[in-house]
Amino acid sequence: MDTIERLRQMCGGLRDGALLRVSLANALLTQNDAPAAIEQLRAALKFDPDYSAAWKLLGKTLADTGDAPAAIEAYRNGIAAAVKRGDKQAQKEMSVFLRRLERPR
Repeated sequence: MDTIERLRQMCGGLRDGALLRVSLANALLTQNDAPAAIEQLRAALKFDPDYSAAWKLLGKTLADTGDAPAAIEAYRNGIAAAVKRGDKQAQKEMSVFLRRLERPR
């Protein structure tokens, strides 16, 4: 059984939560399955809407798939979550990524 299957089996169980879903999203991204990763990141944020690392990865994944408006929204939400949690590094990183997406081309 591969990593993705092991992680999927834990979903819905006692260990289900934001960290599990982000781990599953990362595993899916290694398999180039961005749509499934996005779904798992959104699930992670339902468990913990202030999980700035999940917002950051969601924003990056959305940007990488060409969905700039959704990526911008994710980064904005992530920055708000990072401010709320005092996660200054994540706040800085997402601010840089957000500026790049908002820059006129």
